[in-house]
Amino acid sequence: MTTRIGIIVKDFDARAQTRQKKLNGFGFKNISDLWIIDVYTVDKSFSEKHLESIAQALSNPVTQNFIFRTKNKKAKLENQFSFAIEIGFLPGVTDNIAHTAKEIIEDTLKIKFSNDEDVYTSQVTFINGKISKADAEQIALSLHNPLIQRTLIKSCGQFIKDGGMDIVTSKVKLIKKPQVTDVNLNISDEELIKIGKSGILNSDETRRGPLALDLLFMKAIQKYFKKLGRNPTDIELESIAQTWSEHCKHTIFGGPIDKIKGGLYKTYIKRATEEIRKKKGKKDFCVSVFTDNSGAIVFDDNYLITHKVETHNSPSALDPYGGSITGIVGVNRDTIGFGLGAKPIANFYGFCLAPPASQARALRAGDPSDEIILYRDKDLKNPILSSRRIMDGVIDGVNAGGNQSGIPTPQGFIYFDERYRGKPLVFAGTIGLIPKKIKGKLSHIKKSLPGDLIVMTGGRVGKDGIHGATFSSVGLDSGSPAAAVQIGDPITQKKMSDAIIKEARDQLLYNSITDDGAGGLSCSVSEMAKESGGCIVDLEKVPLKYAGLDPWEIWISESQERMTLAIPKNNWKKFSDLMKRRGVEATIIGEFTRSGRCVVDYNGKKIMDVDLEFLHDGLPKRQLETKELSIKKQELSIAEPKDQKKILLSMLSRMNLTSFKFISQQYDNIVQSNAVLGPLQGRGRVNADASVIKPILKSQKGVVMSQALYPSYSEIDPYKMGAVCIDSAVRNVIAAGAKPDIIALLDNFCWCESFEPERLWQLKQTAKACYDYAVSYGTPFISGKDSMFNDFKGFDNNGLPIKISVPPTLLISSIGVIDDITKTVSLDAKFAGDIIYILGETHEELGGSEYFSMINQTGSIVPDVDAEKNKKLYASYYNAIQQKLIASSISIGRGGLAVALAKKIIGGQLGADIYLKNLPGSVNRNDFALYSESQGRILVTIAPSNKKIFEKAMLGNAISQIGKIVKEPTIKINGLKGEEIINLNLKDATNAYRKTFADY
Repeated sequence: MTTRIGIIVKDFDARAQTRQKKLNGFGFKNISDLWIIDVYTVDKSFSEKHLESIAQALSNPVTQNFIFRTKNKKAKLENQFSFAIEIGFLPGVTDNIAHTAKEIIEDTLKIKFSNDEDVYTSQVTFINGKISKADAEQIALSLHNPLIQRTLIKSCGQFIKDGGMDIVTSKVKLIKKPQVTDVNLNISDEELIKIGKSGILNSDETRRGPLALDLLFMKAIQKYFKKLGRNPTDIELESIAQTWSEHCKHTIFGGPIDKIKGGLYKTYIKRATEEIRKKKGKKDFCVSVFTDNSGAIVFDDNYLITHKVETHNSPSALDPYGGSITGIVGVNRDTIGFGLGAKPIANFYGFCLAPPASQARALRAGDPSDEIILYRDKDLKNPILSSRRIMDGVIDGVNAGGNQSGIPTPQGFIYFDERYRGKPLVFAGTIGLIPKKIKGKLSHIKKSLPGDLIVMTGGRVGKDGIHGATFSSVGLDSGSPAAAVQIGDPITQKKMSDAIIKEARDQLLYNSITDDGAGGLSCSVSEMAKESGGCIVDLEKVPLKYAGLDPWEIWISESQERMTLAIPKNNWKKFSDLMKRRGVEATIIGEFTRSGRCVVDYNGKKIMDVDLEFLHDGLPKRQLETKELSIKKQELSIAEPKDQKKILLSMLSRMNLTSFKFISQQYDNIVQSNAVLGPLQGRGRVNADASVIKPILKSQKGVVMSQALYPSYSEIDPYKMGAVCIDSAVRNVIAAGAKPDIIALLDNFCWCESFEPERLWQLKQTAKACYDYAVSYGTPFISGKDSMFNDFKGFDNNGLPIKISVPPTLLISSIGVIDDITKTVSLDAKFAGDIIYILGETHEELGGSEYFSMINQTGSIVPDVDAEKNKKLYASYYNAIQQKLIASSISIGRGGLAVALAKKIIGGQLGADIYLKNLPGSVNRNDFALYSESQGRILVTIAPSNKKIFEKAMLGNAISQIGKIVKEPTIKINGLKGEEIINLNLKDATNAYRKTFADY
């Protein structure tokens, strides 16, 4: 018997209030009341007594009531309503709450569910008010994503007649018999192209989804199997596609381009690190770079710090929540999979989005928005999600992934540009901690050995995540597969992580470990097989979520929460017993060999037998050519504004400058008690560009983390854009107290239409800047990731083709070490009377700036970066920190001096008197002086008693006293000629900084 258990909040439900407010904002003003019931559909027979126990376990008796609904028992509600809207998951979509509820039931009743029994969750929103059936349908569309969720709408009358909502179990029913098929490659080039682009042909003439293999790659595969005298099986071709995908092999970043035979990665990124490490010699702090799931540097005598930042752009465009939660738990696994396993100690996020609609005027195509709706299909039946839906989803996903995993999230950013409307960029990163040695063994070295068991731990395999790697290697269009969407389960992963990192690792129960990320088992097993020299897998032993999966689906599925380990046979029993005690599934699925081949069997039949050398290194080199992009120079066509106060208030309210406290407050940044400087500084008033954590609680050493991203510069000067990203990321951590000679970088290139010569030229210029400035600053790259096809190809609401490409985007993440966390510096002004200094020069460099964007200008002068001058300044500044001379510090970046000053003052809730006539540099207009984004600048405050010693410490650098902190809560700025140009009340400045996202 199947039972629906409904959980109802007795009195105040904040979720219902928020939802009603949101729907009011979408234009539904006639909703008088709204309440929510959480539903657990239990597909297993229980006595009434046991159902009572289950409902009590799933609810809080103080704040909640529960009701039942079975086929023979109707549900009753006391309140009247107009419509009930139920949202639940489609079959096969990961239901995290249901998984947890199922475990609660098993633990409460000391029973086990069989394979045919399960728990499913849904949520019913009851709406009362003057709304029509059409309104209810539009509301339902605004509340769910049809790609992964189902919806059911009933009027009050229908609800009473039926005795409640329908009893639905989202079971996966695959009636076909699993099979392996051969793929005929003895075909024309035209047919090869079709297979590479759209996938293997099914018996019903449909195709399985993108392999992301162009003709050059397909011909290489054709030639390989022709030598073997046979065609590949579908699992072999799918496996090669995953391994050769742009997502995994980075063929554009790694292939020959122009006369650079070694490719951009080796020539500019890897070579920079090699030269820096060689120059540092014995002072080299890098331990593991570019060879593992994360990069690692020395933290102290006993520990290493790891860092990795991933992108999850394509999945987040289809299902923002699933895409971002999978991104964050996935990069957590990159940390767990580093060396013998690092403990995740801090998360990082970054969202590049289209601006959400400020005020909804309509519900077009079921999405609340006042923006133009775009479609994936020409028939206009498959709309893309609105920018607001995407923003809400990615924020919620990182929230769930980090908070439920018990990992703090102390740093992140959000950036808006209309060009991210077709495809958002979603960055997720994790810092890890690992002892240098474990039982005398170097922890960063791992190697599977012949004879080791291949063991899969964590979650089970389903259809979710199939073609994830290849899907992420192409643009977003009407052929983008729903199966590529995954939803991570942080609770399952947390159990696995703790069991491995806190117990199995320290007992050295395994020789190697990696995560089942892109490409699933096909990539994790074959990558580890390189270490031993071969592998053989018994695929039928892989635990499945449901029966009926074809072998190729099992092999390449990216279902989450899974790790692959190499375990010596004599350690298996101990490892298996440990995992059972911790509630983590672990299964032997094969053995590592030295055969030189990747062999997969299924029910006693060999279905894959591919040479490892061909699998990993057989992809041909694609020669790429660039073409310089000519940029039209734009002359400024607007006079200096007279009302500078109004301009500053407008700047503080701009989406790329304003407070995003509503995000930072959702993310727990103190859960592991390692917070030193959090994401919100000045008593939680201002978002900071750098955060500091304390990895070892007994140590005074800290880790500082930051980032920089300037896509608004890329179309003007991609080389300078790269330089600015590096200088800003370095300066941000130095401003907070990082040691200049122990800073490491990570690069994330997110490009568009990467086969276009002009786009490749931009990529080449940016990569060259990365080399030049990383070497100049002595900041090695330790890890990175590129995503090369962030384009949307679809149709507008007239059915006309449309293409949206993201601006070429480079994210540079920085990580540094602070020897003494008592010397970290926050951004907020501390004391009235303190002197304000600006370090560095200001020039008329506003091309691509926030100010120019606000006044509808582009400009052509992107900031220059003088690395040698900045290095000297940063070293002197660090020396001043060591002498405890700096009271507050903020790196001047996007928005320029005026915005940095306002944040400092808002953080301290004091005032400031500023005199621009003392500004170092060359500017002739007050607005340029206030909003130039010249690099290499830091705004600091010091005590008057430290004036002489501070100026001595900074001798030889461009610095100037430009004002002082005052008690009066007013920001006063005198212009370049000494005249007062701004007299702004602190309250007004604070309100301007907070108001943009005040209702989010």
